[in-house]
Amino acid sequence: MNSTDLVAKIENIVRDIINEMLPPFGDRTVAIGISARHMHITPEHLEILFGPGKKLTKLKDLAQPGEFAANETVAIVGPNMRMFNKVRILGPVREISQIELPYTDGVYLGLDLPYRLSGDIEGSAPITVIGPAGVLRLPEGAIRALRHVHMNPQDAARLGLKDGDKIQVKTHGPASITFNDVIVRIKDGLIRQMHVDTDEANAAGFDRNNWFGEMII
Repeated sequence: MNSTDLVAKIENIVRDIINEMLPPFGDRTVAIGISARHMHITPEHLEILFGPGKKLTKLKDLAQPGEFAANETVAIVGPNMRMFNKVRILGPVREISQIELPYTDGVYLGLDLPYRLSGDIEGSAPITVIGPAGVLRLPEGAIRALRHVHMNPQDAARLGLKDGDKIQVKTHGPASITFNDVIVRIKDGLIRQMHVDTDEANAAGFDRNNWFGEMII
């Protein structure tokens, strides 16, 4: 066997191994990320909760470029005086502060959570946030985030999608379900990834071996 044939054989072996590792849907494959309860925060509100001059510090990077889980956490309190401790703040800071919770968290806290895209907080549920240096009473800002899929313009063009489109995503595994009305969100530099909350993830039976879905367009 000459060197050219050997290289070709090695390439074929590597390709077969990679194909066995990848999900089976090709361009329609989407990784699915699970969003636990968390907070997005403005610089002004960060200083109220943690003190003047406070900046977020990074715990770990998230899948999307530039986004991270911060070391900083807060407590949140609902109108029934129940609370959750150690709610993670996600960075970087934003123009609007909001709390994203699954439906069952809203029930526990006594909140009527509207089902919204991130950033759409007008008329949403009020909530109290407690930090080590202060208390923040948000008259609106608690939502249940609409399931959505991020992608870059190149992916969107290849799939024939535009920002705001709704698609279906089918999961795999023993508790396979199909998510309807998944909102497409397009921005330069994004990694293709669908976000669901913990209630939705539990319903779909997600675990570390079942983290992808098939987009139905």
